[in-house]
Amino acid sequence: MHSLTPSARRAALAVLIAFHILIIIASNYLVQLPMSLFGWQTTWGAFSFPFIFLATDLTVRLLGKGPARQVIARVMLPALLASYVVSVLFHEARFAGFAALGEFNAFVFRIALASFLAYVLGQLLDIQVFDRLRQLRQWWVAPAASTLLGNLLDTYAFFSIAFWRSGDAFMAANWVEIATVDYAIKLAISLILFVPLYGMLLGAIGRLLPRERAVA
Repeated sequence: MHSLTPSARRAALAVLIAFHILIIIASNYLVQLPMSLFGWQTTWGAFSFPFIFLATDLTVRLLGKGPARQVIARVMLPALLASYVVSVLFHEARFAGFAALGEFNAFVFRIALASFLAYVLGQLLDIQVFDRLRQLRQWWVAPAASTLLGNLLDTYAFFSIAFWRSGDAFMAANWVEIATVDYAIKLAISLILFVPLYGMLLGAIGRLLPRERAVA
């Protein structure tokens, strides 16, 4: 079996780390913006975060479980810091000015910390489930199952840590409903769009990335 060249592996890991951090920052910002969908309360973050599970599943498939865990280890602290900074500067979608960074914002830090813990838990579960199922002949089973379970743990861990008895009265009162709708949206997006997209990207990336020649 051909394997990726060392330079291709390093490039792929660097891109994946940057992508994870970008999605986490965007999701931490968007989760502060509630919205109503068919009468149910959710947040805009439900539409961005599933991209991380897509990237993680591709990482496990192409590089293996070890490199996927390396991505998580390298993403955690930069994402926590960047999420806090961005969320303070643009709290509730309004630019607060750089002076806001001079004062510690416990509410935003709680969201960033919740994202940090939920990300680690959800991604580790996603990697474990995907790695167990990736040898099945039906290629779609692994990304579907890992996304279902990983998103479930990530979503409820995040909302419970971030908003249970928080200073935001609306989120404190509605976090269970919001988390449930958020999870349903993530699951629908992942299964309807991202699982097929995973199959297409897997084939495209496999053709584009240079691989080592097999030794006879």
